[in-house]
Amino acid sequence: MAPRRPAGGGAFPKNTVEPSVTRQTEEGALYAALDLGTNSCRMLIARPRGSQFQVVDSFSKPVQLGLGLEASGRLSRSSMARTIHALHVCRRKLEQHNVKSMRLVATEACRRARNSRDFMRNIRRETGLPLEIIDAEEEARLAVISCAPLVSHKTETLLVVDIGGGSTELVWIDLEDVEPRERPRAIMRLSDGFGNPQPGGARVVDWISVPLGVATLRDMFADVEDDQGRFALMSWYFEELLADFAPYADGSPDEGFQIIGTSGTVTTVAASHLKLRRYDRTKVDGLTMSTAQIDRVIHSYLALGPAGRRSDPRIGRERHALIMSGAAILQTLMRVWPTNKLSVADRGLREGLLYAQMVRDGVLRPEGLNGVA
Repeated sequence: MAPRRPAGGGAFPKNTVEPSVTRQTEEGALYAALDLGTNSCRMLIARPRGSQFQVVDSFSKPVQLGLGLEASGRLSRSSMARTIHALHVCRRKLEQHNVKSMRLVATEACRRARNSRDFMRNIRRETGLPLEIIDAEEEARLAVISCAPLVSHKTETLLVVDIGGGSTELVWIDLEDVEPRERPRAIMRLSDGFGNPQPGGARVVDWISVPLGVATLRDMFADVEDDQGRFALMSWYFEELLADFAPYADGSPDEGFQIIGTSGTVTTVAASHLKLRRYDRTKVDGLTMSTAQIDRVIHSYLALGPAGRRSDPRIGRERHALIMSGAAILQTLMRVWPTNKLSVADRGLREGLLYAQMVRDGVLRPEGLNGVA
C-alpha cells in the first residue's frame, strides 16, 4: 500500500448526516459539485458571486461505501445500495434547481475497488448521474485550490493536508517568489495544473497521496483492543508512509510556514476546541489552532475512551468511530512538521470542483480573492 505519484511525472501531476439545506435562489447559473468518498456522499449547489460562490443547496450523508473494502477488495452490495439511495436524493435536488453545469466525482474507494467500473455503470443506469472516478492527482489539486481564500499573505511555504475516508493528500507549495498579496490568487491559478509553474507563481515542490484515510486506517487496526495502543500504532504506521515525501526529511521552515488542514477530522477537533455543542461552520472555517490546543483535544478524546466518544455531542454519532484514526493522522503531521499553528478549513473537494468549473467558465473573478492578512 505505497503512496502514489503520477507515472512518469516525478512529483507533479498532469494538467454525521449534514442536513440538506435549500435557500431561496436568485436568477443566475447554478453549478453543482458532488464528492463520493470512502465514507460519505456530499454535494453542493452554488452560484458565482464575485470571487466566491453562494451555496443555495447542500446534501451530505455517510454511506460507508468503503466498508469491508480493505479485506475484500470489492464494494459490498449493501454499501452500493446505500450510496445509490443517496444519489437518488442528489439527482432530485439537481432536477429541482435545474442545474446544467456539474461535476460529480468518486475518489479512493472507487479507485481501489475491483468492481468499481460495474458500480459506475449501475449508478448511470439507476440514477442517470454522470459520475466519474478521478485520480489522486486531481483530488489533491482540487483540495488545494479550495483553500486559496485561507492562504495568508505572510505564507512563503504552504502545506495543504486533505484527510479523506480512504486516502490522505499532502501538497507542499513554495510561494516565496510570489508577491505577498498575490499568494491566495496564485493558489487558485493551480487549477490549471501543478506541473507547469509560471514565473512569479506558486510552485509545487512535492505532493503525495497516502492510501490511508480515517476509514481505511481504522479498519487496518480494528483488531487492536487497547484504545491508546491502537492510536499509537495508527500514528506510527501513517508516518512510515511519509518517508518518500520529499519535505519529510527537511522539517518545517523557520518562518513563513502555514499548514492548512481540510477534513471532517480537522473541523471536528476545532469544534471540540471551541466547545460547540452544535456545529457552526462560520466559527470553524478559517480558525487558527495551536499545536497545544490540538493536542489537548486529542488527549481528551483518548481519556474519554470509545464509550465516552460515542456519547460526546462535540464528536457526533456519525464520526465517533472515525475520529481517532483521523486524530492519529493529524497529530502525526503536526509532529513531523513542528509548527505552532494549523489553519482549519471547512472546505475541500466539493469547493475545489466548484471553483474549477467557475474559473473555467469565466464567471468567477480570482482577482478579487483577498486571502488572510
